[in-house]
Amino acid sequence: MHPPLRVLIVDDQHLVRSGFAMILSVEDDLDVVGEAENGRVALAQARALRPDVVLMDVQMPVMDGIEATRALVAEDLAKVLILTTFDRDDYVFDALSAGASGFLLKNAEPDQLVEAVRAVGHGYALLAPEVTRRVIERMARTGRAGAAPADGSGAMGAGAPTTHPGATASNATASESAPGLRGAAVDARLDGLSRLTDREREVLVLAARGLSNSEIAAHLVLGEATVKTHVSSCLAKLHVRDRVQAVVVAYEAGLVLPAEG
Repeated sequence: MHPPLRVLIVDDQHLVRSGFAMILSVEDDLDVVGEAENGRVALAQARALRPDVVLMDVQMPVMDGIEATRALVAEDLAKVLILTTFDRDDYVFDALSAGASGFLLKNAEPDQLVEAVRAVGHGYALLAPEVTRRVIERMARTGRAGAAPADGSGAMGAGAPTTHPGATASNATASESAPGLRGAAVDARLDGLSRLTDREREVLVLAARGLSNSEIAAHLVLGEATVKTHVSSCLAKLHVRDRVQAVVVAYEAGLVLPAEG
C-alpha cells in the first residue's frame, strides 16, 4: 500500500484553503501537510515539507501562482495542480509552460478535486474537460509546449482529437515549417518522432485522442504495464515532460488533427 499523498494548499484566501483542506483531509490516501497564502511562502513550505502535490491558486500577492509553479518545478519540489476561478486560456498556457501537471477550475465538484489530486500525485497530466481541447489546439498553434523530460504514467483530460488519416513519420518531419514548430527543441522532438516505433506512434495517437493507459491497453490488446513503457519511451524520445506536451507535439507534427465541430 502506497503512503498517503502529501498535499500543500496555496491560496490567498483563508476560507478557500480551509475548504480545500476539509475536502481532502477526509481521504485516507491524502494528507494535507501545510497551507500558504502566496507563492513565496509556498516555496518555503515546499522546501521544508516536501509535498507530493501543491494545489496552486493563480492570482496572489507577493508571488503569483505561475511564478511559484516555475520555481517549484525548477527545483523539482513537487507536482503542481493549478486551481483558479478564471477560465482563461492565458492562465492555462502560462501554467503549463511553467511546468504545472494539471489545471482545474475552482467550481469543480469535491470528488473531481480529490481525483485530480490523486491523478497528478501519481504522475498523470490532467486538464479540466472544459479547457482541454482549446488549450491543446492553441498550444500546438503557438508552440508553447514545455520540454523537460518526465515519466510516462498518466492520462490526459477529455477532448478527443481525431487521427489524421495520412499522417506518417515522414510527413511529420516534413511539417517542420508549421507555425508552432521552431528552434532546436522542436528539431529534437521531430527527430524523436522519426525514432518512434510503429507501436509507440500508435500509442501516442491514442493518447492524443484522450485515452488512458488502461483504455489504450484494451484497444491494442496489451498489458497496461506495456502501454506505460511505450508512453515513457515516447516522452523520452520526444524530449517532453508529460502527455499533454506529447499531444502538442503530435498536433504540431500532423499526426492528429482537432476534431471537427
